[in-house]
Amino acid sequence: MRRDRLVRALRGEPTDTTPIWLMRQAGRHLPGYRKLREAHPLIEIARTPELAAEVTLEPVRRYDVDAGVVFADISLPFLGLGVPFSIDPGLGPVVSHPVRSRSDVENLTEFDARTSVPFVGKAIERFLELESERPIIGFAGGPFTLASYLIEGGPSREYTETKRLLYSDPATFDRLIERLVRMTVDYLRLQAESGAAVLQLFDTWVGAVSPAVFERHLLEPLRSIFENLRALGRPTIYFSTGSSHLVELLGRTGADALGVDWREPLGRVRSRVGPGIALQGNLDPGVLLGSSETVRHESRRVLDEVPDGRSHVFNLGHGILPETDPERVRDLVEFVHSAGRELRKR
Repeated sequence: MRRDRLVRALRGEPTDTTPIWLMRQAGRHLPGYRKLREAHPLIEIARTPELAAEVTLEPVRRYDVDAGVVFADISLPFLGLGVPFSIDPGLGPVVSHPVRSRSDVENLTEFDARTSVPFVGKAIERFLELESERPIIGFAGGPFTLASYLIEGGPSREYTETKRLLYSDPATFDRLIERLVRMTVDYLRLQAESGAAVLQLFDTWVGAVSPAVFERHLLEPLRSIFENLRALGRPTIYFSTGSSHLVELLGRTGADALGVDWREPLGRVRSRVGPGIALQGNLDPGVLLGSSETVRHESRRVLDEVPDGRSHVFNLGHGILPETDPERVRDLVEFVHSAGRELRKR
């Protein structure tokens, strides 16, 4: 791997410029992906290593991003729990028989990544056969986000059933989180052993909980995940949205970096978590719907939040919107690399 600036930044080491990759960079805004989706369902692409690697490679070939990110869905490990599910293109994962009782939790199959999701590891290996310069990022869903899909049966705004279980039977909720922690560690270990150089946890919906709930039910499980991953020697990132009220707690999870959405300036996050943790983010994805000038102006605003450029990986505050013009993405990547070099000359 010749381009290691992403890994170096996450470890707090000097880099020649600010590294950049983008959540959902391999997705619906790209013509190659859209064409492939006309012939193959998302699940089929994710379960076919050659197709998944090709989708992962498309943005790497088109843009000068500093990493690929394996094409997968956070719900894929549900296969290994014995939970039938489908993916609705407009909604996301849909679980036909939600997990809402102690017996539902105890009836989950013991997870083994090598037998249930081997294709994710093979997609990583295939990517690295074709791309020797840049690293690939592996990822998994965070425990609260996965639990909410399993309990609700799909996406939710209010998380009614999740909170019903959390408050009416906290022991069962904790038991489900425990099962998901074991699953996640095994799943990410498979990805690291297959060649992933960085591991990210997408706990997208954890902002739905209060600080008290996070500290009581989620902080130690998250610490357990990152502690178990530390032996793999891969930098780790914890990402969530709508979680400004949790920032100090997020800084205690043990992740090497925090992925920050666009609602909280990076400078303020840095002041709240201290210098010992890298930051990732946090341009509003909607900016890419504007002009090239707007992209440069708003990107500069993000870069200026980290004046020395250290321990910062540029990203969006969430995934690329499907309506995004690929040329705006190209503008963004080129500007961040150029401006990042200027930062290091100051």
